[in-house]
Amino acid sequence: MALARRGGTLTTSRRTKPSTNSHRKALNAAVSGSTLWETVFLIGLVVAISVVIWAYHFIQLYLDLSLKGDEGGHQLPGLLPPERSKLQPQVQLRGSAPVDNSRLMQQSKATNGGYDRFADIALDLAALEPKETLHRLETEDPFGTRTFDTSLMEEETKLGRVLTMAEIEKLFPCPQIEERITLPDFRIEAKAKAFRDGVKGTFLFFQHLRKAGGTNFCSLAEKNLPKRAQPRYYCMPDMAWSGNKNAGYLHSWSNEEITRRMEESGHRIAGNEWENFDPSRHFDLPAVFATSFRHPLDRALSQFRFECVEDRGCHEKDVHRWWDKRSDLKNIYTKTFADPAVGAKRYFRGAGNSQQRRQFMSKAIDTLSKFHIVLSMEWLAYASPQVRGILGFNDLSALVS
Repeated sequence: MALARRGGTLTTSRRTKPSTNSHRKALNAAVSGSTLWETVFLIGLVVAISVVIWAYHFIQLYLDLSLKGDEGGHQLPGLLPPERSKLQPQVQLRGSAPVDNSRLMQQSKATNGGYDRFADIALDLAALEPKETLHRLETEDPFGTRTFDTSLMEEETKLGRVLTMAEIEKLFPCPQIEERITLPDFRIEAKAKAFRDGVKGTFLFFQHLRKAGGTNFCSLAEKNLPKRAQPRYYCMPDMAWSGNKNAGYLHSWSNEEITRRMEESGHRIAGNEWENFDPSRHFDLPAVFATSFRHPLDRALSQFRFECVEDRGCHEKDVHRWWDKRSDLKNIYTKTFADPAVGAKRYFRGAGNSQQRRQFMSKAIDTLSKFHIVLSMEWLAYASPQVRGILGFNDLSALVS
């Protein structure tokens, strides 16, 4: 069973199949006079990519941890240097002892994975008009996520429980190398290992997407990190840095300031909620990187309920009028990970801006490919092996019940 956050509290609920009719009614109400088509299409596409990446990571990680006679400890499966175009024998793999060239050359075959091919599909879809993109995602299922998710839900419903690893493999067998979207692997495992080993100054950088399981993730960290390693205000240490004025604005702080303050305070998690992730510099931090996604329409409606239905500073009760006013919530996934320049929102609509949308999508996907963990809120019940293997967390009660 997966934990879902409802109305500011954590409740236990089984992942259920969304009602197509109810979602379409809500979508039609929200789309009036707005750009929600663009929003659903762009952020939904990123979610589709992340779900495929998550599934591959999950299965590969499980198999990798099951192998005997390896170097020992937790490792990211199939890790390669972050460069895409060539293999560098001098690069140290997995943050451990140097690897001999013969083994490295055997792993070099993994550079021919499916990342570029699937990314190209996503970019082609991003260049289309939103309605056409949604139609093709629904009818063609180019990433295979809809087929797998449907099969998974049917099996869960039939058995009345989450599936075992062996049962999942029957529905989603590990693809051939050329089909694996996680290859090449652009994550830097040495940073994840340093975090697991408790190296001073290392921390967990969490990109908190509003109403997408962020509070649940912070609860997970709280259960596994010493109290002294946790910021007083949720997962956001910059509340104290700013004199209790702002929290979750790490884009506004330089890498040097973030690194120095995290090491001085001894904090081991930093949440960035209200600003974009900066892929040009944030990956240089001594951190392991994580984020969590949620179905885009569910996320948007949850935001409306949280702010307006529950009277948290919002007095607008009509969802489409509220949506028209909240330009900051549109295309939020793409903007968060592409970090476009101010004023870029005009490029998210119109046939004449297809190239700009391709660029935004390309940058967002490339950014996510370097995150050590991309969780899906709807699939938290299956995330335990990944969280344990990469972060070294042992208390996973916030994920399953």
